[in-house]
Amino acid sequence: MKKARMTLHPSYRIGEISPRLFGAFLEPIGSMVDGSMYNPRHPTADGQGMRGDMIAALRETGLPSVRLPGGNFVSGWNWKDSIGPREQRKTHLDLAWHQFISNEVGHDEYLQWAGKIGSEAMYTINLGTGGLNDARDIVEYTNFEGGTYWSDLRKKYGHSAPYGVKTWYLGNEMDGCWQIASWEKNPAGYGVLVNETSKVMKFVDPTIETVACVSSSPFMSHYPEWDRKVLEECYDVVDMVSLHHYHAAPEGNIPALLAGYQAFENYINTEIALCDYMKTHLRSGKTMMLSFDEYGSSLRPVKKLHYGRNGRLPADAYYSFDPGQKFVRHDPDDWSTRRNPPDCGDMLKALSTAGVMLTLLRHADRVKIGCATGGLGDLCATSREHVWRSASYYPFTDMIRLARGVSLQAVMECDHYTVEGYAIDDVTQYEGFEHVESLQYAAALSDTEDELNVFLINADGGEAQEVTLDVRGFEGFALEEHTTLFSEDLNARNSYEQPRTIMPRSVPDTRCEKGVCTAVLPPLSWNVLRLRRKGKG
Repeated sequence: MKKARMTLHPSYRIGEISPRLFGAFLEPIGSMVDGSMYNPRHPTADGQGMRGDMIAALRETGLPSVRLPGGNFVSGWNWKDSIGPREQRKTHLDLAWHQFISNEVGHDEYLQWAGKIGSEAMYTINLGTGGLNDARDIVEYTNFEGGTYWSDLRKKYGHSAPYGVKTWYLGNEMDGCWQIASWEKNPAGYGVLVNETSKVMKFVDPTIETVACVSSSPFMSHYPEWDRKVLEECYDVVDMVSLHHYHAAPEGNIPALLAGYQAFENYINTEIALCDYMKTHLRSGKTMMLSFDEYGSSLRPVKKLHYGRNGRLPADAYYSFDPGQKFVRHDPDDWSTRRNPPDCGDMLKALSTAGVMLTLLRHADRVKIGCATGGLGDLCATSREHVWRSASYYPFTDMIRLARGVSLQAVMECDHYTVEGYAIDDVTQYEGFEHVESLQYAAALSDTEDELNVFLINADGGEAQEVTLDVRGFEGFALEEHTTLFSEDLNARNSYEQPRTIMPRSVPDTRCEKGVCTAVLPPLSWNVLRLRRKGKG
C-alpha cells in the first residue's frame, strides 16, 4: 500500500473562502431549460411551468449562486423580447446552438427561478449584438426602484420589488470566433466597450459589480496577450475577470483525466500574474479578483487533427456552415433533442469535477466565484419524469456545506506520476502533465475556528493509499468523521430506480491520536475528514 503524509497548521492561511465559490452555470441548451427546469405539463409544475421536483432538490443542496442565462446564446439574445405576457413574446433563432428560442422562459423567469431554488442569480448580458443602451436598460428594469419606463414596466409585469442582481458579466467568451459579434480581432475595442458599459451600469446602480471577459481558453493562440489588451482599457472600472476552461482527456485515460487539475492551476496562476502586472502597469490600488464561471473535465474521443494551425482557427472550424443543418425546436416533453453527457460512469465525473473544486479552494484568496458548467445536473440529475442524485452530488454538496471559512495551505508528500502530451482536437492540446500528485487535497477552517474539514482525492486507480494527517497545531481537535465515496465498478451509475448505487460511507477504522490521524483511502475515491474542537458540537 502506498503511503502519504499531509501537514496542516492553523497559522498557514491562503485566504477567505467566498460563499459563491461552488456555484453552477445555466444555459438553455438541449433539455436543460426546456425539460429539466421548465415543463408546464409536468405533474409538479408550478404556476410558471417550472418543475417543482427540480426546485425542491436544488433548494435542498444550498447551491449559493448560479450564472445565467448563458453562455454563447446571450450574444444574440434580446432580453426585451422575453418579458411580458408569454403569448406576446417573440421566438428567435439561436445562432449559437442552432435552436429555436421561444422565450417562454425569459428574463423574469430566470431570475425568479434562481430565487425559488435559493440561489443568487449572476447575470450575463449581451455584449455581442447588444450595446450600451441595452446594458443601461436591463439594469434599470432589474434593479431600479421605480419611476422610470423600464422599472415601471417590471412592476407592470408583476414584480414590484427590484431583483437586486449584484453581479453582471459583460458578455460571454468575447474573444472566440464562434461568438456572435466576437471581439476576437479587436481586444482593445472590447476593453473600451467594457469600460463604458461598466460605467453606465454603475451609474444606474452603483452597488453592482461587473465582470469582464478575458481569453475564453488558455488554448487560444492570442492568449494571454488578448487579456492584457482588454485590461489595459477597463481595469479600473471592473471588479473581476471571467475565466473558462474545459479540460478533456482521451477516452480510457484516467490518469490524464485526473491530472487535469494542473491545467486549471496553470491557467489561474497565469491570469493572476497578468492581473498583478496590470495593477502595477496602471499604477492601480486595486487587486483584481477572478471568476471561474465555466469549467468542466471529461473523457472525450480523439478527433481528426489538422496539423499546423497552432490553435488559430477560422469560424468554420467550429461551425461548418452546413447547408443541410436544421434548427432544433425543443419540446419539454420530447427528450430526443437532449445533449447527452459523455458515456462514462458516475464516479469519474464526480472525481474530475471535485479535482477542479479543490484547485479553486487552494486559490480562495483570488478566485471568488466558481460555476461548474454541469453543476445543476451534478446536484440534481433529471429525466423527463424524475430527479435523483448522481455520485457528483456528494462531493459537490460537501464543498458547499463544509468548505467555508478560511482556506489553509497544506504540505503534501505523496507519489507522483507523469502524463505524456496529447491532443483531443485542433484546439484541445496538452503538452503533458508532470509531477502530478496522486493525492489531491484542500482544507478549510471554519469562521469560528472550531471545525477543520480536509478534502482528499486518491487519484491512484490501482492502489489504496494510507495517508498520515499531521494536525498537531490544532490543539484540542478530535476526529469526528471520515467519509469516503468510491465505486469498484467505474461504469456504475445512480438512477431514479437505483439511487444508492454509489453512496458515501463512513470509515470506522480511521484513527486520530495525539494530533496525528491515519486513514486509508480506496483507489479513485473522494474523502472528507472532519475534525472538531472538543466540547463543540
